[in-house]
Amino acid sequence: MLRKSDQKMTFDNLKGTRALNELVAKAELHRRAEDLLLEVIPDNLRGGTRFVSFKEGELVLSAENAGKASQIRFRQHEIMQRVREIEAFQYVWKLRVKVAPPRYREKTPVRREPLSKENARLLKEEAGHTKDAKLREVLEKLASHVRD
Repeated sequence: MLRKSDQKMTFDNLKGTRALNELVAKAELHRRAEDLLLEVIPDNLRGGTRFVSFKEGELVLSAENAGKASQIRFRQHEIMQRVREIEAFQYVWKLRVKVAPPRYREKTPVRREPLSKENARLLKEEAGHTKDAKLREVLEKLASHVRD
């Protein structure tokens, strides 16, 4: 009987198999088709737009939000005319746009603004009116973080 670790399917086990080669070939074809399509889509709509499929004359694109999808739909005749110039997509007769938000968004690093002199002065003033010694100490420490 095979051990559980031997039963797991890994890319090493699939290397050279026909199924994996066909899958990689399809993915490469899809990527090239997407590159061709994104070249003819207007610049302001290019970011966040992806190629989904092309079957029986129907071109399906996805947009990252509803606003961008509406703009693509509004300009669909212009886009389809430019897409038809590509030989592989010369028989496009219908354009469908789906909204597909990104799976994740890169979090922008939090930028902490240094404390202004006015806010530092107000903190020191408040610390002077506070009876609690620990709170006063914390307020004075915060006030010391003023920008130069």
